[in-house]
Amino acid sequence: MVARAVCEVDLDAISANVEVLRSRAPSAALLAVVKADAYGHGLVPSARAAISGGADWLGTALLSEALELRQNGITVPILAWLWAPGDDDLVACVRDEIDVTASSLWQLEALRSASHATGTRVRAQLKVDTGLGRNGATAAEWPALVERAAQLQASGTIQVTGVWSHFAVADAPSSVTNAEQLVAFDAALEVVASAGLTPRVRHIANSAATLAAPAAHFDLVRPGIAVYGVSPGGELGPPEHYGLAPAMTLRARLAGVKRVPAGQGVSYGHEYVTTVPTTLGLVPLGYADGIPRAAGGRGPVLAAGRRRTIAGRVCMDQFVLDLGDDPAEAGDEVVLFGSPQRGEPTAEDWAVAAGTIGYEIITRLGPRIQRVTRGVGA
Repeated sequence: MVARAVCEVDLDAISANVEVLRSRAPSAALLAVVKADAYGHGLVPSARAAISGGADWLGTALLSEALELRQNGITVPILAWLWAPGDDDLVACVRDEIDVTASSLWQLEALRSASHATGTRVRAQLKVDTGLGRNGATAAEWPALVERAAQLQASGTIQVTGVWSHFAVADAPSSVTNAEQLVAFDAALEVVASAGLTPRVRHIANSAATLAAPAAHFDLVRPGIAVYGVSPGGELGPPEHYGLAPAMTLRARLAGVKRVPAGQGVSYGHEYVTTVPTTLGLVPLGYADGIPRAAGGRGPVLAAGRRRTIAGRVCMDQFVLDLGDDPAEAGDEVVLFGSPQRGEPTAEDWAVAAGTIGYEIITRLGPRIQRVTRGVGA
């Protein structure tokens, strides 16, 4: 049976990208971020591929993601960081020796309760907000958080294994904000040292900082999007500049081909109208599958031997290509994004077309698309 559309994941590319990222930060350990189903690439196989490439740690946003890794036999250290009061997975994470992030006093108390419930010393990492304004304790809250963490460590309830933060504009290495955040992080680390805590890892470097900010590498780097061969964007340029290769290719097959006259309106609203007799090709993917509606008239596709853009609007299940006079038949392959080495559009090209970022392009693909995994561990 031939699928109408396939998302193909190259696990060998993930392993190779991790090797490249390790070479950019040779003095630091590497945590591969595999949150959000490994950015749409498949949580468990991508995690194993990252480990094969040399990842020392794995990182997830949700506690449930970390537990799924443990349930599939993955034993490397795992850090999880996003949880709310009453999260049912907290006790299980403590029992499975997953490093859980605390950025507030209520979270430390929840970890204390989980420790008592399991009889297990909690592996905790403290997060400080150095300027992103998202998760993490503020500079004003930080001393009290560190003091309480030191008390709980002294009582044997928790072990502070790490201290970390997150950049706001690491994709713009020239921004003064990065330097200001490093100063703030250093100040936070001084508070930690003054409290007598000696965490195993200190980390702030995401993909962009791993690639372009050696001063931010500390004990651990934490790349995410770059693991999958997609650029962090901003000032960093394309992934191939760093030796990274896209791990995801999105292919489909033409569901229909027909000849139409000049003056034919195409798709809703007739925003595209043919100017000469031409061939239209129907691609059976739409915004219900994660194809950005905003890419109508701009999204790039490789079809019938050349690059083309979507003709008219993206619909829920389909969009149309103007194939000109090039030969095409129903069932012919089209590539939405993949490898620039093969002349295919990239996730970055789609991000430009849709006015978004490569992260969104690869993580938004829906369950109606068949997934195919190849390479190590597939």
